Amino acid sequence: MEERKTIWVINQFAGTPTSGWGERHYYLAQAWLAAGYRVSIISGSYNHLFSQLPAAPRTYNLEPTDGRLFCWVKTPRYRGQSPLRFWSMWVFAWRVLFVPVEALGRPDHIIISSMPIFPVLSAFLLKKRWKAKHLFFEIRDLWPLTLMHLGGFSRWHPVVMVLAWFERFGYRRADKVVSLLPNAHHHINAITGNPAKFAYIPNGLSTNLLADEPLDPDVLAVIPQNKFVVGYTGTFGLANALEYLAEAAALLQQHPQICFVLVGDGYLKDQLAAQAQTLNNLVLVRKIRKNQVQAMLRHFDVCFVGRNGSPLFDHGVSANKYFDYMLAGKPILAANNLIKDPVELSGGGVIVAPDSAEAIAQGVLSLYQMPAPARIALGQKGREYVTKYHDMNYLSSLYLNLFQQP
Repeated sequence: MEERKTIWVINQFAGTPTSGWGERHYYLAQAWLAAGYRVSIISGSYNHLFSQLPAAPRTYNLEPTDGRLFCWVKTPRYRGQSPLRFWSMWVFAWRVLFVPVEALGRPDHIIISSMPIFPVLSAFLLKKRWKAKHLFFEIRDLWPLTLMHLGGFSRWHPVVMVLAWFERFGYRRADKVVSLLPNAHHHINAITGNPAKFAYIPNGLSTNLLADEPLDPDVLAVIPQNKFVVGYTGTFGLANALEYLAEAAALLQQHPQICFVLVGDGYLKDQLAAQAQTLNNLVLVRKIRKNQVQAMLRHFDVCFVGRNGSPLFDHGVSANKYFDYMLAGKPILAANNLIKDPVELSGGGVIVAPDSAEAIAQGVLSLYQMPAPARIALGQKGREYVTKYHDMNYLSSLYLNLFQQP
């Protein structure tokens, strides 16, 4: 009998459904397991976005989880915006080199998913050591472009130059560069010089999320009732343009039936909370568990996704919140520069200019004034699109096709 092929996923921030974040590879693995592969996911023991941390008393901690073997590599704790986060990434990259191969199985295919980008060197060395057939470099965000466009760093900054070296190394040495961003091929192909290396496998969702969990009573108590609710769930971060959504709420205070609800956490939380204190139509709700998101979305009439007008986003976006919103059948208000996002491709919402509270306010009004059946039709378009093109079983099959290539 032929021995089962083994897939290693190296992703410092990979999680399980109980982690509350980072479940992409957990769900992708479902179809790989069904196809007869063995799957080992190598992740870090600490992630500031996890709602539940794994037990990790040793350097390498093995946890069988629904047919997948998780190896939690001990990494230092850090705060979200602390430089110690980068130290944690270096520790992970080093310790990955010595994971217990006897337990994980000798790899046939290695997927290294960034960010962090540093372990791509480790993955390359592991491929050579264990003679793996493939090395796939999975790109969730473009680094160092993200640091340059959103952080304002010069291309000659030492950190940018180090990240750029790892980026070039990974793109050139990987057998395939798998991007979650649909338009990233322009940037990646310019580095590899080989368009055949590029593959697009976006983010997605598992229909397991349909079996959702009800909201906690304290959360349910603060959701406005009998209002037209414009909602957001996710990280309160710089890339999400929530400051403009809060300003749009200020512009629409004369419409008492319209209310804005922001659910989540992040380093902009204090700034948004200060704005909410001055407004009667903006409510902040604490972070909820992943399997409670669908229950929360039932209370929204419209869902918001924002991006700044940065050239960075011309490469596309991969935010999971699109798919949560679309699965719920909700129309989406998106603020971006027409970047072929799922709203544009599905026709499942309204797109307005980025970096403009006025444009967002006008978009909210257009959806508020739209007849309810028309809003429902928008949401249905999104749901049909996401279940066809972003279901995890479909996306897993795209990877299975890559595994079969020479």
